[in-house]
Amino acid sequence: MEIISYFILGAIEGITEFLPISSTAHLILFSYLLKIPQTDFHKFFEVFIQSGAILAVFVSYFKFILNNKRLIKNIIISFIPTAIISVILYRIIKNIFFESYFLIIFMSIAVGILFIFIEYLIRSNKLVLNKSLNNLNYFQSFMIGIIQALAVIPGVSRAGAVILGMLILKFKREDSVIYSFLLAVPTIIAAGIYDLYKSGLKNLYFDFSNIIYLSVGFLTSFIFAYLTIKWFIKYLEKNDLNIFGYYRIIFGLIFLVIFML
Repeated sequence: MEIISYFILGAIEGITEFLPISSTAHLILFSYLLKIPQTDFHKFFEVFIQSGAILAVFVSYFKFILNNKRLIKNIIISFIPTAIISVILYRIIKNIFFESYFLIIFMSIAVGILFIFIEYLIRSNKLVLNKSLNNLNYFQSFMIGIIQALAVIPGVSRAGAVILGMLILKFKREDSVIYSFLLAVPTIIAAGIYDLYKSGLKNLYFDFSNIIYLSVGFLTSFIFAYLTIKWFIKYLEKNDLNIFGYYRIIFGLIFLVIFML
């Protein structure tokens, strides 16, 4: 049965990493539902399977980056403030934020409401999305990095923060989503390396079953992330982001009821 649980977590990571619904919140809360103990191996597993999602971005957007190399500088500038804030708040993030289920639920609902509000402003022409990635300057990139840093609070969503920030800066939805994909690469890789450095690997025991769990999680995360990326871009051709706002609210309310019972 454990391998099924790790398959489920790999699928959750792959589906939620690039959607604006918070992969961290889903992994934490579903691990609770699946009664998976927060061992050193489980924490390592959650970090490791993110590499599967990152591989999906490389596969999907390698040619795009080659044709838009100037965006690399923007991505680096966006990454810097996120990295600095994450390092400074590392202990608080791990010891307080990740342990507070109600904080996670509250942020899920709050950001969901914000998505619906932003879409209302767009629909009523009070916020006009008229910028593409060709218009992205260094100052805007830096501001996006600061906004992304809000995602150190589980439930906010790294992708959600970047997308909301870019919408507020009047960037088109699809361009905002693509930039959130690309910015995920250095952000998640650096976060994973730093997290492993701080937690250490000395207490991990890799037997055959653990290697199988890691392999299943990685492959599942990659496949579902790749499919989700393709679906998300296609979805945005004819739809707005309201559905994710409503999903976040419903998701938060369901887990609020679960924890209050």
